[in-house]
Amino acid sequence: MKIELSRIDAIIFDLGGVLLNMDYSLTISAFEKLGLKNAVEVFSQKNQGGFFDDFETGKITAAQFRIEVRNLISKSVTDAQIDEAWNSMLLDFPINRLEFLMKLAKERRIFLLSNTNEIHMGWFKKYVNQLFGNNVFFDLFEVTYLSNEMGMRKPDVEIFDFVIDQNKLNPEQTLFIDDSPQHLVGAKKAGLQTHWLVQNQEIAELLQLN
Repeated sequence: MKIELSRIDAIIFDLGGVLLNMDYSLTISAFEKLGLKNAVEVFSQKNQGGFFDDFETGKITAAQFRIEVRNLISKSVTDAQIDEAWNSMLLDFPINRLEFLMKLAKERRIFLLSNTNEIHMGWFKKYVNQLFGNNVFFDLFEVTYLSNEMGMRKPDVEIFDFVIDQNKLNPEQTLFIDDSPQHLVGAKKAGLQTHWLVQNQEIAELLQLN
């Protein structure tokens, strides 16, 4: 399947699972090895809550997040162990995706909108800067929107309305791509065109450039 871009002026990309490869099960397994029982019920791609949501909206700091995790674990664990487990889901960023974004940015307005947090972004910024060069990745986007800096998160419609209003986007001519189907709900309410990127689907194959 390919999307015809002739009627699309702007594209809003999710980060994890769309541009950066991810595997949520690795973090669940890592937490369970640390002693967090029923980790799959506490956190998953489709269902998370409580302090995880607070962390993604910047309501709590990384230090407070680690305290909350420790409260769920019966044994003593270090900050480094918690961070390593939490970051286990973050995998690789194939160079071909960066090359495609470079081409796309010359033809369309592109934006980044991610539900994320202080620990993940610390890892990711270091990773992409070492991989591609300082700010090469982030400079591709007209604006980067991170939930923990905004105090809002997907799928709430307010975060999509904010991006639309701030950039004077026409929702009917703006495409939002995400790998979590629940996030598309808020995007559709805001009037955006949406696409659910399923596993193993590549953006370069999805988007038809001229």
